Amino acid sequence: MVSVRAVRASAAAVFAVLVAALLPAPAAHAADRTVQGGRLDWGIKSSFQSYVTGPIAKGSWTLSGGAATAGGSQFRFHSAKGSYDPASGGFSAGYTGGVHFVGHKKGGGYELDLTVSRPTVRIAGGAGTLHADMVSKEKGTGKVTTAAQVPLASLNLSGVNMKGGSGPIALTGIPATLTSQGAKAFAGYYTAGTALDPVSLTGDLAAAAAHKPAPDDKDKPGKGKKDEKDKSTGHEKAGRIEDAAVDWGVRRTFREYVSGSIAEGEWKLGSGAQDGGALFRFPEGEGTYDAGKQTLDASFAGSVRFTGKHGLDLTLDKVAVRVKDDKGTLYADVRSKDFDERKAPLVTFAAPGLKPKDDLIALSEAPAKLTADGSKAFGGMYKAGTAMDPVSLAVALDAGAKLPALPDLGSSASPEPKAEKAEPETEKAAASSESGSFPTVPVAVGAAVLLAAAAALLVARGRRTRTADGTDTDETPGSS
Repeated sequence: MVSVRAVRASAAAVFAVLVAALLPAPAAHAADRTVQGGRLDWGIKSSFQSYVTGPIAKGSWTLSGGAATAGGSQFRFHSAKGSYDPASGGFSAGYTGGVHFVGHKKGGGYELDLTVSRPTVRIAGGAGTLHADMVSKEKGTGKVTTAAQVPLASLNLSGVNMKGGSGPIALTGIPATLTSQGAKAFAGYYTAGTALDPVSLTGDLAAAAAHKPAPDDKDKPGKGKKDEKDKSTGHEKAGRIEDAAVDWGVRRTFREYVSGSIAEGEWKLGSGAQDGGALFRFPEGEGTYDAGKQTLDASFAGSVRFTGKHGLDLTLDKVAVRVKDDKGTLYADVRSKDFDERKAPLVTFAAPGLKPKDDLIALSEAPAKLTADGSKAFGGMYKAGTAMDPVSLAVALDAGAKLPALPDLGSSASPEPKAEKAEPETEKAAASSESGSFPTVPVAVGAAVLLAAAAALLVARGRRTRTADGTDTDETPGSS
């Protein structure tokens, strides 16, 4: 019969072998990893959103730079770029996008005017800070201040171990507190120490770049079937488009309605369409451009289908764009319960002076309005003339011209926030509870997992999970 002492000795030997095999040599140091892609979800302060859009301030907020909404009251910033040190747990990532709040209209302007953009999270030595670019009009005086990367919020990382990650980084529900510098940048609406909304973020870790041989002509972007046509004719067709993409989010409040508690629905992309968070990209544009007449006629790949309760089933397919006389129209094949039309004109937008620069025509976030046919396509939910999401258009006239990158949301390293109530006919942001809890960190730890399993052969320990709940019942800024 094997003795307990022998079993323990064997287990200890196995553990020692795993340690020797998995841990790096003492002199080795894990190289910093590049953070490339990911998102940051943050409501800034939910009660502030409610105040801005409520009956006192009677204001609104708008998004810029590809920022989107997530759930009932969070803003989603995208395209993380930065670095991560697995040895120390140091993390730094900047995100793209912004949100602009206005309220208390007076004359041609607003007394409340605040912009928060380009949030950056820096973590070192177990402490975290959220920085952001701030433009604010001071409460009372109206003085406008612009500051880059203000240390806006302190992040409570109690119980979080950032070391040893090897996969996507994901932090969920990190408690955030307004700093003294943040209070000044927030135009005096809140004092230092005020609880802000919790922060959730992800960051993909890029793999080490591998050397690749230079591609042959047949492998280069823009080559292929189009070039085969060129060879057959002996020259390139005048005015032909090499590549193009159109970005359009349909309407933010419509997306919130679809995924919210009323429709409890979703959308699915097909035929190559891509989701950029705040917009859908319809790629692989083909068509013609006439520089003299300033006209464009292009069709795109991709489809999006919205489904949900109360009979919601709307598909937009075969998107096309035409530009003539400085005016653009976006078309699509539309299928719904009560509407079925091919190449229906959905929205119009201004498109002045479509002139290429470095063989690329770019139109960024052109305001769009719904057409009469578009109103029918949405079942009368929105009237003709209603402002829809802006349209962005990029057209490459040469194979070497590069289209703008789509917002990079990174991997789905953590569950998506549950959508809450949002009303499609109003721009009011739905308020949500401002309770906070200590975060979980689903960071892939690689070898550490196996080491923990080996250690379990020797000893079993009970673990306690620390949580903390807090509420903020502010109704008016400055009352905290």
